[in-house]
Amino acid sequence: MRKRLLLSLVLYLLVAGIAQAEEGELGVTFDLTYASRWMSRGAKIWGDSGGFFETIDLDLYDTGFGVAVSHRSATGGGWVNRQRFDYTVYYGGTVLDGQGDSFLTGGACCTKFKVNWVYKNWYDNPRNSANLQAWVLALSWPKILDMEGLAPYYVATYDSPAGSDYKSPALHKAAGWVHRLGLGYDLELPEISVPLRLTSDIAFTDGFRMNTDHDWSHATFGIQSTFEIDENTSFIPRVYYQITMDESVNQDKDITYCILSMKHKF
Repeated sequence: MRKRLLLSLVLYLLVAGIAQAEEGELGVTFDLTYASRWMSRGAKIWGDSGGFFETIDLDLYDTGFGVAVSHRSATGGGWVNRQRFDYTVYYGGTVLDGQGDSFLTGGACCTKFKVNWVYKNWYDNPRNSANLQAWVLALSWPKILDMEGLAPYYVATYDSPAGSDYKSPALHKAAGWVHRLGLGYDLELPEISVPLRLTSDIAFTDGFRMNTDHDWSHATFGIQSTFEIDENTSFIPRVYYQITMDESVNQDKDITYCILSMKHKF
C-alpha cells in the first residue's frame, strides 16, 4: 500500500510540473554507453564482462521532472537472462541558493538535489522472481567549502522488491540501503581545453543484496571529462578505481574500469 502511495505521489508531482510549464521545451537525449565492467554499488553484475546501455531521457519542459528508459545488456556470453530495462521517473533542482546575510540564506548552503524512482525489469525472467524498484537521493553542496570547484556529495539508494505479490524470501533479503559520501572537484589545467572532474567516495552497505555485511564496503576514485563534438553531441570518458573493503559485496580487492558515453540532444 505504501509503495502505491509513493508511486501515486511521484506521478502527481510529475503531472503538476508539466501543468506549470509555460516557457520550457521538451528535451530529448539519447545516450549510448559502454562499460568495461558494470559495477553496481560495489558489486560486479556481469562478472568480468562489460556491457552496453542505451538510454532515452526526456527532460519535461525545464520543470525539473523527467522520465527515462534504459536497456542494459552484457558484452560477454552467459548473461542473456540478466538483460533488463530500467524505467525511471526523476525530479531535480536547487534550493537555498539565496542572497541573504546568514549562513543558511546567503548561498553557502546551496543544495543541488535529484530524486529518482527506478523500476528494474529483468524481462527474460518471471516478474515475481526478479524485478526490483529503487529510490535514489543525490545531494551536493557546491558552495559550502571555501574552495572553487570543490563540493561534497551524498547519495542514498534503497532497493526493494517491486510489486505486492512477491513470494521469494531471497528478494526480500536483497532489500536494503547503500550510502555514499564523497567529494568532487573540477580541475582546470592549461594543457587541456576542458576541465577534469575528479571524484572520490566511500560507501556503507546496509542490508542491500543477500548475505552482505552491514559495513563500510568500498571506496571509489574517478576521473572524467566532457568533449563537445558539436552543438548537440558530446563524448564523456570516465575511468574509475575501486578499493573493496568487504568481501561480502565483492571478492576482488582492486578493480579498474572505464565507462564511455556518447550523448546526443534532439
